[in-house]
Amino acid sequence: MAGTSVLLHNARLIDGNGGDPLPGAALLIRDTRLEWVGRTEDLAPGTRRDVTHRVDLAGRTVCPGFIDTHVHFALPGTKGSALDGLREPPTYRTLKVLERLRVTLENGVTTARDLMGLDAGFRQAVAERRVPGPRLLVAVTMLSQHAGHADFTMAGGFDALAAAVMFPGSPTGLVDTVDEMRLRVRELVAAGADCVKLASSGGVSSPHDDPEWLGLRPEMIRAAIEEAAAHGGRRVAVHAIGRPGIAAAVRAGVHSVEHGYALDDELRAEMADRGQFLVPTLTETMTDLDPARTSPAIHAKGVRWHRVAQESVARSVEAGVRVAMGTDAGLTPDHGTNLRELELLVRFAGLTPLRAITAGTRDAAELCGLSDTVGTVEAGKLADLVITGADPLSDIAALADPRQVLVVVKDGRVAIDRGAVLGDTLPPLCP
Repeated sequence: MAGTSVLLHNARLIDGNGGDPLPGAALLIRDTRLEWVGRTEDLAPGTRRDVTHRVDLAGRTVCPGFIDTHVHFALPGTKGSALDGLREPPTYRTLKVLERLRVTLENGVTTARDLMGLDAGFRQAVAERRVPGPRLLVAVTMLSQHAGHADFTMAGGFDALAAAVMFPGSPTGLVDTVDEMRLRVRELVAAGADCVKLASSGGVSSPHDDPEWLGLRPEMIRAAIEEAAAHGGRRVAVHAIGRPGIAAAVRAGVHSVEHGYALDDELRAEMADRGQFLVPTLTETMTDLDPARTSPAIHAKGVRWHRVAQESVARSVEAGVRVAMGTDAGLTPDHGTNLRELELLVRFAGLTPLRAITAGTRDAAELCGLSDTVGTVEAGKLADLVITGADPLSDIAALADPRQVLVVVKDGRVAIDRGAVLGDTLPPLCP
């Protein structure tokens, strides 16, 4: 259907830039991109004659496709245990990943940053439309020192993370010196990583550490940032829960702090001054780890730090720290529930619904380095859209209900059309 131009009109547009909704809006899609966006009456008559299909959206709301900046498609959420992978061949695990990609896309996320688990082959398959899924950025693995957050080595010396979660050929995540860090980042670049994920604190689920412990030392974080910048300007995201890990990450100059639960006013001010992003992953804090599937110590860590997270994030927003949407989907949140994060940003972070949408669109795109192509509904950008029959500004939680996500468009193609809103005016995403 090359050369097809589709005019969506009589829409209520929330364009992702943070301004008031535009009633009576129209969007002209040509091939993969938005050619024109504005009020219907402002569309030039010559352009109108060139339109091949018109769709009256009957006042439905159009938003940009959403961006989840922190997911783990290799992990199962509540639908299993990460250790299930020990009993499964990589081919079977791949098929489960494909289902997670599909359900995430169909529920409104058109771009996702996988911060440990997927290799570059999944990104390629999605980009070539061999499988449906969000546009992918992949970190491939997460880097920490031995006895850090990336170390799941069992007492007998078996690396459970590599065996159960990572795909064959992925570089190891364990580094202990500055020189090893430089080499490992280069290995990740060679493996096709789009970004670098570090752990500067311990974690909740990792067996050998604690969130309050300092993980990677500042000199190792700086080395990773230097190498990532030197190889195509790649961004660095850092898992940091306790204060020592957050301080090391912030002061080394990372692009985003993932979680950031123990932020204090001093570090908040530094993050705001540096323009660093916080990805609070509130959805992950809503489900504590199953005590039947983990140790009492790990379960207790989760309960404690989840409460800290929910009480901390509003102060970070008040201090001017920039927030991007990320869910940690796969760890405890189920894939496809990503847009619940918007309601939690309103409830716990104090954002308005409009600002929460911006955190999940424009701001998330900026964090990922994708502002030129996605994140807002503007002429020249890729046609990534979510059409809903709900009013997300009065009921932001409605976007977490798949029944309210009527249409998802990615690259000018229909990923799902639950309400038969567009008919056959746009081509399907995958043949």
